[in-house]
Formats: sequence, structure tokens, C-alpha cells
Amino acid sequence: MKVAVAIFAHQEERRIGACLSSLPLDRAETIFHILVNGSTDATADRARTRAGGRSNVIVHDIAAGGKSRTWNHFIHALLTGDEDAVVLLDGDAEIVAGSIDALVETLKTCPQANAVAGMPVNGRQVELYRRNLKIEGGLFGDLYALSGRFVGMIRARGLRLPDDLIGDDGLVAAWAHTDLQTDHGWVMERVAACEAAGFACEPVRLTQPSTWRMQYKRMINYSVRFYQNRIISDIMAREGPDGLPPRLGALYGEWLPRFRPRPLPTGWFDRKALARMRAAA
Repeated sequence: MKVAVAIFAHQEERRIGACLSSLPLDRAETIFHILVNGSTDATADRARTRAGGRSNVIVHDIAAGGKSRTWNHFIHALLTGDEDAVVLLDGDAEIVAGSIDALVETLKTCPQANAVAGMPVNGRQVELYRRNLKIEGGLFGDLYALSGRFVGMIRARGLRLPDDLIGDDGLVAAWAHTDLQTDHGWVMERVAACEAAGFACEPVRLTQPSTWRMQYKRMINYSVRFYQNRIISDIMAREGPDGLPPRLGALYGEWLPRFRPRPLPTGWFDRKALARMRAAA
């Protein structure tokens, strides 16, 4: 099978080496695209060093940041269109050995599946997250795979994630469940969970202030994502993927009057998120 792997990396000079070391880069038949986007640190240089000149490992140093914008570029400009499976992962994650093979095998044995979720293997709520992925048919952006057929459908329709979308995984999962239709066409079996594919993320440590800052920014992003998802759910229910705008910010003026912060402590991050959204409207 022809497999392409996308590794999304923004300001990941500290973690990209561990991520790439967890991948089978010596597998010549698999093409690895390291998507360094909007980075001003040494991520690209360290990725090139770890690639070791392999022709199947390509480092793309993309000036514009944003995972969703980079996702669009990868799907529509960097793939050849004849891939059997496409694996997508984050450059700050370490991938469990054998995960790529397990994701691809699940796509083969579940032909109805458009997408397959990798599973978290660390963190305080890891068992809850694993259970919910299986029950709800979700995806984590840290590690998932799409069938080549489904990617071909996205390319043929010219569908793109909104460039300012926080988190690709929720919308991609919705696209997969609905077969690129409205939410009325939702079928759970179109997203499968793969127990044999896993990823580990850096945990928040009391002894590492840098991880506190990372988590604080992440919580604000989660709040932005919460409000963006309300907009997206409305569009997906009424119009489907074709109704999504190039930027969700274009709709903030209409939607912001409807949004209120949730109770504390989540409400603290909601207020920060809503201020950011007002500035972007």
C-alpha cells in the first residue's frame, strides 16, 4: 500500500527529535512530510538533521502558521492523490511502535471507515479519553489516519478546513462520519478506533514552568474551539461542508452576541477566548 504521513510541527525544536525517532523513517515506501509551519525556532533544522538525507522524508518549511491552514496545504498541494492511506500526527507526540501499520490495517479490515483514531497512552485521564474515543467515534489530532478514498473525495470536492479553525480533528471526524454530507447522514461506523495505535504527549509537570505556560495557552484554545464548534455544528447541520467559510472569523460578528462564558474555572479561559475572537471579528 502507498502510505503518506504528515507530521505537523510549529515551534517544536524541543520535541521534534523525539517524535521523529518514534517513526519508521527508514521505511522507503512510506513518504513522511514534516510540515514545519510558522516556526521561528530550529524546528526545521532539527527535522532535517533527523531525516538524515532520506529521500522519503521531506521537510516543508512553510512560512504561514496554523494547523488547519497547513492541513489544507498538505491535502490539496502535497499529496499525489494515489495514496491508499494518509496518517496525520502532531510533532510534539511520540508514536507507539507499530502504530502506522495498525492504522493502515484497520482501514483495510474496516472498509466502511473513512477515518481511524489512534489512542492516547499517557495522562491522568487517559482511560476516560480512550473510552470516549471508542464510544463517540472521535479523533485526536495527535494521531489519526484517513482512507485514500476519503481523501480523494475531499480533494475532488475542493473542501478545506477554515484557516482559523482551532483543531482539525473534530471537523475531520464530522466529515468522516457524514461522508461529506450534512449531519443528518451521520454513521458511527465510518470512524473506527484502533487500540494498537497510540501516542504519548508531554504531561504538565509542576517542576517545569514551560509546561504550565503551554497548558494555559492550550486551555484558551480549547475555549475558542468550544465556541467555534457551535458555529460549525450549525453549518454542518444545515448546509454540510460546502457551507463552511474560508475563515470562521468572518462569522464572529453574527455569533459573538449569542456567546456567554461558562462558570468558573472554565469561564476564565472563555473570557480570554471571547476577547480574542472579538479582536479577530
